[in-house]
Amino acid sequence: MSGEPLLDVQGVDSYYGAIQALRGVSLNVHKGEIVTLIGANGAGKSTMLMTIFGNPRASQGTISYRGHDITQVPTHQIAKLGIAQVPEGRRVFPGMTVEENLAMGTISITEEHAETDLTKVYEMFPRLKERCDQRAGTLSGGEQQMLAIGRALMSRPELLLLDEPSLGLAPMIVKQIFSVLREIAKTGTTIFLVEQNANHALHLADRGYVMVNGDIRLTGTGEELLQDPEVRKAYLGGH
Repeated sequence: MSGEPLLDVQGVDSYYGAIQALRGVSLNVHKGEIVTLIGANGAGKSTMLMTIFGNPRASQGTISYRGHDITQVPTHQIAKLGIAQVPEGRRVFPGMTVEENLAMGTISITEEHAETDLTKVYEMFPRLKERCDQRAGTLSGGEQQMLAIGRALMSRPELLLLDEPSLGLAPMIVKQIFSVLREIAKTGTTIFLVEQNANHALHLADRGYVMVNGDIRLTGTGEELLQDPEVRKAYLGGH
């Protein structure tokens, strides 16, 4: 794509202690795109998202957002730049109600649009409205995932980072989550999606990257990767 990327990762190495998790990773995401990063469990996909957010720090390379180097910017400052992350495993606040969890999403911005945005989240996830006064810890896995996405949207992100949103969910709920992600993209939010479910991710994405052992091995449009024999064999069960 032409023009400067919204997110630009160049030659990034990242470590957990002595273990190298990312090896010279370069990728980019342009405004308005849905880009996915697929790969086997342990390939380094989640580390990529966390490194963008500054934990762990990139030991080599640069991460730029809107043309500005954010490689060494503190995590709490990154959250104020218009980037929101939906972490793996949902990580809602179990003792708080649904509505209190959603309110936590406004911490990095002013509360000026909180009521309007809350209405939008409830329109997107009617189940959350039904459960608004229920403690988050008592929700089903699918409802908690909806809540985690809704909380991220409350910060009005320009770039939404999602880490394994389908993990551990029933197929019908997975289908619903991916349908919502498509709707979110239509509102102009840019999405960078890390996902083990390659089939769903590549059908959704404009472009994709395949990561193997912390290294980008393949890239292409979602359709190109769906048709790639190597991808079909490794991630789509040969279908």
